Amino acid sequence: MTRLKIIGVFLFLFFGISLYAAEPPREALSLQDAFVNVSKEVGQAVVSVSTEHTERYQTRYYPFAQFEDQFFNDFFNDFFVEGPQKEFKKMGLGSGFIINKEGYIITNEHVVHGADKIKVTLPDAREFEATVTGSDTYSDLAVIKIEPKGDLPFVKFGNSDNVQIGHWAIAIGNPFAFAVKNPEPTVTVGVVSALHRTLPVTDKRTREYSDLIQTDAAINPGNSGGPLVNIYGEVIGINVAIFTMSGGSEGIGFAIPINTARRIVDDLMQGRKVLYGWLGVIIQDMDANLAGYFGLNDKNGVLVSRIVSASPAERAGLKPGDVIISLDNEKIKNTEVLIRNILKRNIGDKVALEVVREGKIYSATVEIGERPEDKTVVTEKKAEPKAAEKIVSSWRGLEVSDITSEIAQRFKLNSENGIIVTGVQAGSPAEQAGIRQGDVIYEINRTTVNNVKDYMAIVSKVSGDTLLGTYRGYVVLKEK
Repeated sequence: MTRLKIIGVFLFLFFGISLYAAEPPREALSLQDAFVNVSKEVGQAVVSVSTEHTERYQTRYYPFAQFEDQFFNDFFNDFFVEGPQKEFKKMGLGSGFIINKEGYIITNEHVVHGADKIKVTLPDAREFEATVTGSDTYSDLAVIKIEPKGDLPFVKFGNSDNVQIGHWAIAIGNPFAFAVKNPEPTVTVGVVSALHRTLPVTDKRTREYSDLIQTDAAINPGNSGGPLVNIYGEVIGINVAIFTMSGGSEGIGFAIPINTARRIVDDLMQGRKVLYGWLGVIIQDMDANLAGYFGLNDKNGVLVSRIVSASPAERAGLKPGDVIISLDNEKIKNTEVLIRNILKRNIGDKVALEVVREGKIYSATVEIGERPEDKTVVTEKKAEPKAAEKIVSSWRGLEVSDITSEIAQRFKLNSENGIIVTGVQAGSPAEQAGIRQGDVIYEINRTTVNNVKDYMAIVSKVSGDTLLGTYRGYVVLKEK
């Protein structure tokens, strides 16, 4: 026996230490094999989507010489001559996945938006020109098609309704095939971190996403449109966005549930317009202050803050201040649950709502309408121009003014009815309630406020907690 073996036996017998690497547990090998199988089976149907968009801009020719004095330069440069239009090519990258042997591919709408030319590269290096058969901005989904020569691999759909937090999540995409000169997709692994996530509109993101799957599987820019799959190789989502401070993956990625996509894919494949159900209500979640004001035992339910004119909700008799607590006997916990239920319905379906109004439960039957094309939800006839009247002395920390034509234009308001908040005192009840400069107040304690005169008459009589109706929703203003 060699000296090394003798030492190894001694260490193992007395200290339980082995100099030799142990074999991985069988469970770990099985899991590793599953990841390998998923990457092979699904990866062959994941494609790279590159787009080209031509943008044009106007050139300008300055016929005058430049002077040392900037004043003269500014003056003479006002007299320019327009030159010829020039154009440049804007490139885009994303991912997608093949869903059938006919060559239909799912990707994100923002990947192909405005594209003049779309090229699809398969993992086996085949390249195809693609056309958009249908796209939908609201869901951020699109279907593109290639004309295959021979068989195409395609994915299997899973059931995203069965996805649970903690399930394995595998993100597949190939955004950088052109850069690394390799058409094979990349694979990252994580878990489902959360469900039913919402991403609101921001300065950098112009659309709102709801009911998303959150995962810590690394999703990088360009992975948009690629599949999120489970451990069985079934697609459970479509990678759509990341939350990042650095521009790269930070373990917070989001995917559109595949069940959401499947409801509209047939329409997109046929080039049909995607229709969405709509009640015509502006809604908000409840909080402890609102629940207390309306006499509710908890924060469950959805508060109706405004009703769109001539909408299904108005025809059904719903009113601002109603709290929706159930839909077709299913409890409505918050706005996400209500929206998710409405989107599952077809245009023309009738739903039974239970609402709390002034402490009593009422029933209402609403026929689902078609969601309007534009985002305008409330339009009112503008009043005649009027002079602004400003309140110097504040009430509960609020300083307000009438809405003039200039103010309406500045804040892009559809109406001059109501009053606008011009200032909020630090530490006041108004600040604590979340009121901010620029908010429009149109209602106080369920009484309409058209102008400063109405406002003064109401606040001179109110006491205790007060309900304010603003364009951002209802808030409760504490007395102290």
